This record gives sequence, C-alpha cells and structure tokens, in this order.
Amino acid sequence: MSPTATARPTAASEAWVLLHELVASQRSRVMCISSEFDLAPGQMMALKWLDPASPVPMRQLAHALSCDNSNVTGIIDRLEDRGLVERRAAPHDRRVKMLVVTPEGAELRRRIKERLEQPPEALLRLGPEEQRVLRDLLRKALER
Repeated sequence: MSPTATARPTAASEAWVLLHELVASQRSRVMCISSEFDLAPGQMMALKWLDPASPVPMRQLAHALSCDNSNVTGIIDRLEDRGLVERRAAPHDRRVKMLVVTPEGAELRRRIKERLEQPPEALLRLGPEEQRVLRDLLRKALER
C-alpha cells in the first residue's frame, strides 16, 4: 500500500505537518525582525543569504530566494540605495552583474543573522536534552 493510501497519518507525515506549522507560526516574527532593521522581509532574506566574502550573480540570488529576476532587481535596488550591496560587472562577462556586500551590509547581515538565530519561544519550551535530540534528528533528516 502506498503511503498516500493509508487512512491514518504516519509519524513522518504528522512530524512534517507539525514542522510546517512551527515554521509558519514564525512568519510574524520574521516580519518583526525585518522591521527592526527597517527592511522588507525579502530584503532581509537577500542580505542574510549573500556572503560578504563571495560575490554572486543576481540570478543565483533569484534562484536561492525562489523569485524571478525582476523581483530581485527591486530588492537589490533598495539594498543598494541604502549602501548595503553593490552591483559590479563580472570579470568574465560585463553583462553579468555580481552582488557584492559592502562593509555596512556585512555588519547589518551579522546583526540580522544573530537575531534570526535566536530560537523562538516554541523551541525554548523544550528542555536542553530535547533540544539536542531535535537538532540531531533534523541534522539526520537533512543528512548533515
């Protein structure tokens, strides 16, 4: 019998639903954090994803954020206006625009990551051993 044909949810499907609910419950938290830094959520996630040590083409950021190039252009326009990123021509092809995080952007990115990595209240309700078990299980599921 296929997993979709079972009448009762499996432990895996229930865990998946619960993980989805946990992540979805954090959307307002992300909105609050982005507003703390006077950024739209998409701008914050773009800056968080960019690596100050490694410029990337705009299309790579679009792929990472699961959005189209025109959306990334708007996001980068606003980050560039604030002096957080710069567009530079790629050495191998001047038509390709590379995204470079400025020193100001790198500092803001550090603060954003620090804030986003603070566990939500839902995880803090677990005891230290439960947190370690959850971490280990998630690492195993992600094969890290």
